[in-house]
Amino acid sequence: MDKNVGGFDRMLRIGLGIVLLVVGYRNRDRTGGTLAFIAGSDIIGTAIIQRCPVNALVGLDTSSTN
Repeated sequence: MDKNVGGFDRMLRIGLGIVLLVVGYRNRDRTGGTLAFIAGSDIIGTAIIQRCPVNALVGLDTSSTN
């Protein structure tokens, strides 16, 4: 698998993922909170493995591979 997430995109995903995890945890008794937690987990996961299937689908590559 080729990496397609890097640089600013990766940092943005980590920040957004943490925000969604916190919002989801604070509202865990509601459906929206659960969905926010799941979305945050997924976004942080794509930042950690540096691979996003949506980026691959649309042909977007933000990694700086030479």
